[in-house]
Amino acid sequence: MRVVTIVSLGACAVFGLGALVVAKTMLPNAASAKVAAIAAPPPGVPVVVAKAALKYGDRLDASKVVILKLPSNAVPEGAFTTVAQVLAQDGGGPPVALTPISAREPLLPAKLSGPGARASIAAEIADGFRAYTIKVTDVTGVGGHALPGDRVDVVLTRDLTPKGDTRTWVSQVVIQNLRVLGVDLNADPVANRPATPSTATLEVSVSDAQKLSVAADLGSLSLALRKSGSTEIAQTAPMRTTSFLAGGAPSAPIGPRRARSVSAPDAPRLITIVATETKNSGSRRAVPKKAAAPVPPPPTLPDTAPSSSASKPA
Repeated sequence: MRVVTIVSLGACAVFGLGALVVAKTMLPNAASAKVAAIAAPPPGVPVVVAKAALKYGDRLDASKVVILKLPSNAVPEGAFTTVAQVLAQDGGGPPVALTPISAREPLLPAKLSGPGARASIAAEIADGFRAYTIKVTDVTGVGGHALPGDRVDVVLTRDLTPKGDTRTWVSQVVIQNLRVLGVDLNADPVANRPATPSTATLEVSVSDAQKLSVAADLGSLSLALRKSGSTEIAQTAPMRTTSFLAGGAPSAPIGPRRARSVSAPDAPRLITIVATETKNSGSRRAVPKKAAAPVPPPPTLPDTAPSSSASKPA
């Protein structure tokens, strides 16, 4: 019994020592390899980013950009990979920022002007569109609250009877969901201080520019500010002056009441006198041919019907 016990204890000791050796030699290597795999940065793509925050109109130079390596699946489409692409495109001068750019934000062509350009509305117009300016006031320009980047509808108001006694006005929505490029000379998309406007520059298609050109000569144009992010196109119809009057028709003008003549539905018929001769004498007598009973006038009118009895001497 003692020999078996001693052998068992010895075997246990041997297995314990073996497990200790394995734990000390194998496990630290696996843990260190795992830590090394986590710490090693994945291979990235060089991307030009802003070194510090940039404002609208800031001109870029080498001190304002830096290159960072980003994972290939996180690189925006169209991002620059070298500083030379940003600062000297085709030998041109450095561009300017057309929109605010945050620090460490990748630079994109849509956020920068062309080589050597300046911050202007022309650099912000989308492909296939035009910039068209209309005249507005503090009222028709929504009190100056329409700022660059907002969306508006254009409403036309005109007078159809400029020389008539009764005026007829009509208003209709000309174009909807237009982007405001600038108000007066302000084209900063982050401007947040309303001002009294005199002009508004809108981004329109070529056909819409033609519509605004004709509409500006027909009457006065005004802006209706849309909610941010709204893309709804409302179905509207022209609104006329008669739409606001009772019954949908213009009311009669108020003035002094004038007398008017109203004939009865069936006016009284006159009596026709026919002269006849008798055989025995040469005298004549009046014989009524046909007569109708007179119809009395309506109770609301004065009794103006003349007497219809008449006689003719022989």
